[in-house]
Amino acid sequence: MSTPLCLVLTTVATDEDARCLARAMVEQRLAACAQINPIDSVYRWNGALHCELEWRVLFKTTEAARPALQAALRAAHPYELPAIVALPMTAEEDFAQWMETQIGEGSAE
Repeated sequence: MSTPLCLVLTTVATDEDARCLARAMVEQRLAACAQINPIDSVYRWNGALHCELEWRVLFKTTEAARPALQAALRAAHPYELPAIVALPMTAEEDFAQWMETQIGEGSAE
């Protein structure tokens, strides 16, 4: 694998927001793909405990594209303080190569 890969995760309050972020980041070629799951979140915000349904969006990207993806997520995110987390990722060589072709300016279909 020539390029290190990573997963970038964030959460939003609605399915619509999740789909909007997923589509925008893939269309901008900052992520090869995005996956959306409903999750139950428990967190403290402004001194109060919250238990709410949220939507997790998981983006598969390259380490080289990660800073631009995170910046675009911050700019488009509906939350005041979004959780945007990056984790290293390994993948089978063929899938990793496909990911690389989907990300960046000169990408092929």
